[in-house]
Amino acid sequence: QVQLVESGGGLVKPGGSLRLSCASSGSISGISAMAWYRQTPGNQRELVAALVHGGVATSYTDSVKGRFTISKDNDKNTMYLQMDNLKPEDTAVYYCNIPLGSSGSWGQGTQVTVSS
Repeated sequence: QVQLVESGGGLVKPGGSLRLSCASSGSISGISAMAWYRQTPGNQRELVAALVHGGVATSYTDSVKGRFTISKDNDKNTMYLQMDNLKPEDTAVYYCNIPLGSSGSWGQGTQVTVSS
């Protein structure tokens, strides 16, 4: 399994932006699906965004559509989550999952806090 390291989380005001990165220790170019999840205390992990079919298609949970963008850079073996117009309800620990699924690797998580 690859090792994943996330970065880019932090404290931001409502309406602000953050870009999360998920750096893989191995190549991601041949992986058909990968994703970002988030989790708040006492709740299950929620699928936020996914890259599927080798990265030619994306899928988002309804609450982030139009605000979040998932992408990847095969040359850098890194997946990204651009988060714009952040809302307090986006506050969570964000995890990357490569390849998508319970048997894939998970990052350590990065905290995103949206608060004024």
